[in-house]
Amino acid sequence: MTVSSKPILVTGASSFVAIHTIIQLLEQGYKVRGTVRSSSKEAEVRETISKYVQANDRLEILPADLEQDAGWDEAMNNVEYVLHVASPFPLFEPKHEDELIIPAVQGTLRVLRAANKAKVKRMVQVSSNAAISSGHDGENRTFTEEDWTTLDKVGAYPKSKTLAERAAWDFINGSENTNKLELATINPPLILGPIPNKNFRTSVELVRTYMLGQVPGVGRIKMGLVDVRDVAAAIILAMQTPEAAGNRFLCSGGELWLKEIAEILHKGYAKRGYKIPTFQFPSFLIRFIALFDKKIALVTDSLDWDYELSSEKAKRILKWNPRSNEEAILSMAESLIEQGIL
Repeated sequence: MTVSSKPILVTGASSFVAIHTIIQLLEQGYKVRGTVRSSSKEAEVRETISKYVQANDRLEILPADLEQDAGWDEAMNNVEYVLHVASPFPLFEPKHEDELIIPAVQGTLRVLRAANKAKVKRMVQVSSNAAISSGHDGENRTFTEEDWTTLDKVGAYPKSKTLAERAAWDFINGSENTNKLELATINPPLILGPIPNKNFRTSVELVRTYMLGQVPGVGRIKMGLVDVRDVAAAIILAMQTPEAAGNRFLCSGGELWLKEIAEILHKGYAKRGYKIPTFQFPSFLIRFIALFDKKIALVTDSLDWDYELSSEKAKRILKWNPRSNEEAILSMAESLIEQGIL
């Protein structure tokens, strides 16, 4: 794919994934137009990106809120590709699930309608593995893009990602899509890798908590992981690859048990004074404690769940090649130190 002279629109430009995506787009020679909820974020976004690539003349930042119609027509002007990255990712369960679901679903539809109106060629939506394997706890098998989350068994975040992606596909395949807008979705698991500034609280919690030794041990829980730089690469490949249209892409760097994650951090940082817990609690003990602790109860369904996430489709169609999980984990830890968060 030749580099388009038209700007690539990236929504949620101040987010963890979006900043890495913008950096890679600029490095490849594209013009980028990013949206932020408030123009007050523009200076921070520019300052962060300028540490990695000098291309301010090819970067435009516009205010456009997913919960408001204002700004989206201007954002879509003369745009051929939209990379829809913006979506709420909370650290805690909201008081009411609609606090997440409504902005995720309505925001996605708002972007799609504006893109269709502007005759955009393709949108790449960053969905999540939370829209694929959630609610299937205990099913010890390999998950693929054919799988969808079971909505009656999950909390607000997986539900918001699933419903937002479902809404997108319904739009693409429905009568509203009058200009034949194309869609591809990227579905990553937990995203690690280097954080570019200090403002990425939710994404860093697992590594930050272990590095600070804030828990005495870990449960026998498996996590799918992927490096943020590889997520950004997958988003761009889904934009560039003609055959990507109409497809979901599960993009995982692989799966590790929490104990394995802790041991990677311990090996890398114990000699530097970080006391990382590597003890694995017996699952029966965690289930017993969960009877008295609601927070612990939230993870009991995931105990001993042995599954795999297949990224075969992304590797085959997009020619996607992710980094190792060890690099994703250690690069996040190192960046937390560099940013002064640890």
